[in-house]
Amino acid sequence: MSNAPESSPVAPTAPTAPVETAPVEHRRSVLATIQGPLVLAFIATLGVLGGLVLGSAIGSITTILVYIVLALFVALGLDPVVRSLERRGVRRGVGIAIVFIVFALLVAAVAVFVLPPVIAQVGELVRSIPQGVKDIVDSGWFRSLPEDFQATVTVGLAQIAEGLARPETIAAIGGGVLLVGIGFVSAVSAGFIIVALTLYFLASLTGMKEALYSLAPAHSRPKLRDMTERVTKSVGSSLLGSVVLSVINAGVVLLLHIVIGLPFPALMAAIAFVITLIPLFGSVIFLFLGTTVALFTSPTQALIFAVCYLVYIQLESYVVSPRVMTRAIQIPAALVLIGAMVGGALMGIIGVLVALPVMASILLVIREVVVPKQDLKV
Repeated sequence: MSNAPESSPVAPTAPTAPVETAPVEHRRSVLATIQGPLVLAFIATLGVLGGLVLGSAIGSITTILVYIVLALFVALGLDPVVRSLERRGVRRGVGIAIVFIVFALLVAAVAVFVLPPVIAQVGELVRSIPQGVKDIVDSGWFRSLPEDFQATVTVGLAQIAEGLARPETIAAIGGGVLLVGIGFVSAVSAGFIIVALTLYFLASLTGMKEALYSLAPAHSRPKLRDMTERVTKSVGSSLLGSVVLSVINAGVVLLLHIVIGLPFPALMAAIAFVITLIPLFGSVIFLFLGTTVALFTSPTQALIFAVCYLVYIQLESYVVSPRVMTRAIQIPAALVLIGAMVGGALMGIIGVLVALPVMASILLVIREVVVPKQDLKV
């Protein structure tokens, strides 16, 4: 008899059902496929909403940003004058005070002696339009023109006169006058803000530059210092030079109107000052405008004005402008025109005035930084 233990019989196990993993994996892949675009769409929606909120915030402070930019440019334009006083031994604070006192006196003189005649002559111009149209139609030089041209011009002038006489046009003009009054009050309040910011920027311009230099690596600071000084000098010279040229241009227009005997001398001088802020092309634009207005008085006087003003444009281009714009960077004429149009579309007259120094600064950075780096890539 054997002593080996007998193995107990093992009960047969029931067969297990196979685990269904394929449908679960399929559902997960479907959910992942759906959730991926949903997450991307949600993130994109949040980005769009954030952009809209940021754009709305920037839009609400656009006026403040314009004040800051304008005050900074005015400070850069006045800085060369303050520096010239510093070179003569005047402390910077005293130089800033002198510059602002002179500027305030000039503004007061314009408000007292220039603004009232300009406003009065605007009214005279509006009242004289119907009589001026009638005088042109009845003049001998107009009757000597071809009959078809006479008929076309007469119909056009009659439509203009009829449109000016309509009640809705008068109401629109009245509303425009009200808007001008509101705009004048807003401009005065904005002027105080810009003056305060300009004083701050002018007093702390050196500290602002040093703070900018400290942000750059130590080995790049000399190059950044040189570039910044050249850019600020170019911006200041361009702004100051543009204003000086426009003042000279307005003085020439005023003198020509008085000597020749043309009407509205103060008004045309003010218009010339604004238009000639456009660099290079402003004088040419006013040549056509001033000559056209002078035609309402006399063709002979218009011809005399056109010839005299054309002579001044030549003197301005070859004699006056090189002496005034001594430190300004030379800019191609096409870029000047493009910059003036873009600046005018964005910020009006202020944009036109700021466009030239901005273009000069961009060209300086391209010539001194971008081009040398590209030349090293061989």
